[in-house]
Amino acid sequence: MRTIYFLKTCNTSLRILKNLPTDKFELIDIKSQPISLCQLDKMKKLSGSYENLFSRRAKKYHQMGLKNQDLTEKDYRRLLLDEYTFLKRPVIVIDNQIFIGSSKKNEASLLLAVAKI
Repeated sequence: MRTIYFLKTCNTSLRILKNLPTDKFELIDIKSQPISLCQLDKMKKLSGSYENLFSRRAKKYHQMGLKNQDLTEKDYRRLLLDEYTFLKRPVIVIDNQIFIGSSKKNEASLLLAVAKI
């Protein structure tokens, strides 16, 4: 399975996608194709937790006052399913590896993994 979960209005996602052979991936724009429970659970299995998939940079995170709450894995799961902006972007799945977000370290690891496919 090779899938890229991204937001087509996110400049960071688009910048990363420019460096990838996107024809080898299933591209899922999370705004127009909401993440299913099955997809989210697969991402959680690869990442280790729903919290690892959760973006604290999302505007709604601050608007909803989530910073001041002790969120559980159940909360992260519900929030990720309810609001696409809470997913760190992009999320790239290559077989049994997952790459979450846009950190330089993550991007370097991603490019190495893509070179092998």
